[in-house]
Amino acid sequence: MDLLHTVILTVHVIAALSIIGFVLLQHGKGADMGAAFGSGASGSLFGATGSANFLSRVTAVLAVVFFLTSLALSYIATSSPRISGSVMDSTPVQTVPAAPAQTPADPASKAKDIPK
Repeated sequence: MDLLHTVILTVHVIAALSIIGFVLLQHGKGADMGAAFGSGASGSLFGATGSANFLSRVTAVLAVVFFLTSLALSYIATSSPRISGSVMDSTPVQTVPAAPAQTPADPASKAKDIPK
C-alpha cells in the first residue's frame, strides 16, 4: 500500500504543477482582439483558435486526473488500519526519579543557628 500511495502522490503533484503551467500558458478572452490587428497569434503552432482548444482540453484532462488522485489519496488515508485509539497510547512513558526523602533535623541544631 505504501508503493501505491507514493505513485498516486507523485501523479497528484505532477498533475498540480502541470495545471499551473497550462493555465499560465493560456491567454485570456481579451487577447483574441490583438490577433485581429496582426499581433502574431495567428501564426502560432496551433493557429489563432487551435491553441485555446488544445490548452483548454489538456487543462480539463489534468483537472480530472487531479480530482481522481485527490479522491484516491483521501480513500487511502481513511482506509488504513489504526494502530491505537489515542495518540497518548503510542508515546513512550518516561519515569521521573523520586526526590530523596529528607529527615527532620534535630531541634537542638536549629537553636544553634539562631543568633542572640
